[in-house]
Amino acid sequence: MSKEFDLAALLAERGAERYELHSRYLNHQLPRMLHTIGFDKVYERAEGAHFWDADGADHLDMLAGFGVMGLGRHHPVVRKALHDVLDASLADLTRFDCQPLPGLLAEKLLSHSPHLDRVFFGNSGTEAVETALKFARYATGKPRVLYCSHAFHGLTTGSLSVNGEKGFRDGFAPLLPDTAIALGDLDALERELRKGDVAAFVVEPIQGKGVHEAPPGFLRAAQSLLHARGALLIADEVQTGLGRTGDFYAYQHEDGVEPDLVCVAKALSGGYVPVGATLGKDWIFKKVYSSMDRVLVHSASFGSNAQAMAAGLAVLSVMENEGTVAHVRRVGELLSSKLKELVPRYELLHEIRGRGLMIGIEFGRPSSLGLRSRWTMLQAARKGLFAQMVVVPLLQRHRILTQVSGDHLEVIKLIPPLIIDEADVDRFVTAFTAVMDDAHAGGGLMWDFGKTLVKQAVAQR
Repeated sequence: MSKEFDLAALLAERGAERYELHSRYLNHQLPRMLHTIGFDKVYERAEGAHFWDADGADHLDMLAGFGVMGLGRHHPVVRKALHDVLDASLADLTRFDCQPLPGLLAEKLLSHSPHLDRVFFGNSGTEAVETALKFARYATGKPRVLYCSHAFHGLTTGSLSVNGEKGFRDGFAPLLPDTAIALGDLDALERELRKGDVAAFVVEPIQGKGVHEAPPGFLRAAQSLLHARGALLIADEVQTGLGRTGDFYAYQHEDGVEPDLVCVAKALSGGYVPVGATLGKDWIFKKVYSSMDRVLVHSASFGSNAQAMAAGLAVLSVMENEGTVAHVRRVGELLSSKLKELVPRYELLHEIRGRGLMIGIEFGRPSSLGLRSRWTMLQAARKGLFAQMVVVPLLQRHRILTQVSGDHLEVIKLIPPLIIDEADVDRFVTAFTAVMDDAHAGGGLMWDFGKTLVKQAVAQR
C-alpha cells in the first residue's frame, strides 16, 4: 500500500537538500550565484515584512519577492480567504459556466480604474502584457509596438519583444515588430507614429530597472500623440500598481492620463496564487471578442481560477480597510527623506529617487583619490559591483534583504512590502549608514569582498 502524502514530513526529511536539488534539477546557475555572493541562506518561516533563518535570526525584507509580497507574507485575511474558498468546494474551471468570483474581482479592480470597462484574467505579469499586446494589435489592425529603452515587461516571446534589455533578448530572435525609444522622448515617439504602423506604446510609469520615472507631462503628451494616430497607450503597472508608488496606479500621479490598457499582477496575488489582469476599454474587448465564434480567441487554462480570484479580492479588501495607499505615501516619504539626508554625507552616494515604496539608491564615482581608485578598479572589472558590495553586507551583517535594480547598474532598488512601519525604516537606514561608513573608510571587509567580486568577474570573461 502506498504511503499517504505528508508534506510536513517530506520537508523535514529532505528540506536540507534544497540547494543540491536546484543544482541538479532546476536552473543550476541560481545556487551557484547565491553561493558566490553569500546569499545561500536557509529561511525557515516568514510573516509580514520579516522572515527567519534556520538559526532563528530575524531578517527584514526590502525586496518583497520583486514586488509580489505587497501585503507581506501570510497576511491573515488572505490566508482565511484561501481556506474559505478551498472549503467551499466550488465547481471551479468548468470552462462552460460563469462563476461569481471573477466578476466580483473585475468589478472591484475597475472601481479603482473608472475610465476602464473590462478585465481579462491570466496568471502572471508577462501574460497580462501579452494580452495587452495582442488586444492592441487586433483592435488597431497595426503590427508594431513601441517601448522604452531599459524597459522590463516580461520574458515570454511577446513581452520579450518590448524588453529594453539586450541581455534578455539575445539569442531569442526573431521577435515581434518593435522599436525602442528613450523614456521621455516625445520627438522619437512622434517620428515613429508618423510611419502609420504603430499599434501601441507600452510603458512603465516608473521603470523598474534603475527606478526612472517618466518626466512630468510625458505620459499625457504621449497619450495625445498616440490617439491622434489611432494607436493605444498601454500602462504596465505589474510592479508599480496596487499602491506601490503612493497611488493605486503610478500613472495616476499625472492628471489626465487614461491608458487604453493597464496590466497588473504581482501584489494582486497576495503572495499565494499567481494572477495577472489586463484591464481595458470596452471597445477594445468588443473588437477582440466580436462574435460567439471568437469567444475563446484569447484565454488561459488557469485564468480566473477561484483561488486566485479569492486572493485578489482579499488583497483589495485589506488595502481599502487598512488604508494601504495612504500608508505607503507616508512611510515612503519618511524612508526617502531619511535617505536623502545621507547624500551630502557620502561621496559614493549620488541620488535617491522614486515614489512611495519604490525607491532607487544610486551610487557614483567619488571625488577623493583613494575612493576613486577603488571605484575605478571595480568599474573596470564589471559595472554594478559596488552596488552588489552594498547589498551583501546589508544581508550578511545586518540581516536585510535587498538587491540591485538591474545588471550592470550601480543602483539598489527598494521595493519592500507595503506594510513596513517606522521601526523598519529606522532599521534599514541605520544599517545602510553603517555600510556606507565602512565603504568610505576605505578598507575593511567590504572592499575585501569587492576584490573577490573583481576576481570572479574577470574569471568569467
